[in-house]
Amino acid sequence: MTAQIQTTISPYTQQPILTRPLLSDQELDNAIGEAVKAGKGWKKVPVEERIAIAEKWLVEFEKMTDLMAEDITLQMGRPISSAKGEIAGTLYRARHLIKIARDCLKPVPQDVDSAHMKMMIVKQPLGVVGIITPWNFPHLTTVNSVLPAILSGNAVLLKPAPQTPSPAERILTTWLAAGLPNNVLQVLHLSQDSVLQKFVPDPRVDFVAFTGSVKGGRAVQEAAALGKGFKGVALELGGKDPAYVREDADPEWTAEQLVDGAMFNSGQSCCSVERIYVHSAVYDAFVKKFVEVARAYKLGDPTDPSTSLGPVVSLASAERIRKQVKDAVASGAVLALGEDAFEGAKEGTTLVGPQVLVNVDHSMEIMMEETFGPVVGIMKVESDDEALALMNDSPYGLTSSVWTSPTDPDSLAVFNHFVEELECGLVYLNRADAVEPALPWTGQKDTGRGISLSTLGFDQLTRAKGVCMKLGQ
Repeated sequence: MTAQIQTTISPYTQQPILTRPLLSDQELDNAIGEAVKAGKGWKKVPVEERIAIAEKWLVEFEKMTDLMAEDITLQMGRPISSAKGEIAGTLYRARHLIKIARDCLKPVPQDVDSAHMKMMIVKQPLGVVGIITPWNFPHLTTVNSVLPAILSGNAVLLKPAPQTPSPAERILTTWLAAGLPNNVLQVLHLSQDSVLQKFVPDPRVDFVAFTGSVKGGRAVQEAAALGKGFKGVALELGGKDPAYVREDADPEWTAEQLVDGAMFNSGQSCCSVERIYVHSAVYDAFVKKFVEVARAYKLGDPTDPSTSLGPVVSLASAERIRKQVKDAVASGAVLALGEDAFEGAKEGTTLVGPQVLVNVDHSMEIMMEETFGPVVGIMKVESDDEALALMNDSPYGLTSSVWTSPTDPDSLAVFNHFVEELECGLVYLNRADAVEPALPWTGQKDTGRGISLSTLGFDQLTRAKGVCMKLGQ
């Protein structure tokens, strides 16, 4: 029987750039079996030895920076001028996770009111962890779960997105070079049917972490329920992240920051800023500066070092983004910056230019559903309360940002009120679209469930066991 082939299409040229054979059902069954065996040995390796291998992995991974940056540019279209930043960011996250691993995995003694009793909580590996990663940040999204899963003593089966197979393979190569035993980490190229019908439901897979769309997350959750027993599922899904610019914010500086938050990676980030609410007192100045900065992007060939904005991932994505904009304009929105300002941004191509819409409202999809493109809607508001209500009026809840004076006690009090009331997983003050490994990466509503990064991310990938010892009468 001929193996099925997976083909990756260049976002920029729309030509095939590489292929990978997909695993058959028998090959997948064998891979899971090997992971079970490897996991039984790996969990017995002391934490200090696991950490030592992870530290060697950092060195091996950094050696491949140039090659991995090229993978990102060719396979998902990010400009080569910014592709190395993902490798640096991955190392930054990894170093923090390695640093906290000892404390996160050690037994936790419990205070008890008895001289003859000793109690503690120990943290044990789950067994085999399946990790399904997306294409938009193939290293950053992978390190969030793969590294703590391995450090915790689990075997890992990594299923990368078809758009970006090479990054996962580079990760495996560098771990093996660092001394990770065979089959503790495996990369699986699978069809969607195999993922949902064989991989996720398999009772030997103890936990599944998925990053992707809401639709995909629901499918993974349903598939996990098909197998015997009950397994944990972590779902990092969509976002429609809001920003609020208060009347005491510096409109020009804030606009510069939020353009980057909205447009980086062509807006293809779950935590990109997709809707902005601006107090009327600074609205005109903010919009003027925002358009000025966004207009300065150079859209084009991602392999050209002078390009600052590359293509979106596919023609289907470009068509969906453009339709969302057209529908908004048909409903009364106004393009403060349109695609006609960018050479090469044309219908039927993946080169989607930055677009800024004003006169928007929540009856429009552009303000309610994830765009995942270099497009943002800006809405005028008159008060903090109005902004807060609009920010929470969303099916998603990943990150939110508030832009205000960091030195005014009254402004900080308002910010703290927003922290309490915003329905999201992370709140920023004067920052956006930035992930800190010391903080939990989580969300509310359709953004999903589960936690990666921080000390809490280790808890998700271990099983707590209580120990109670009676040492005397």
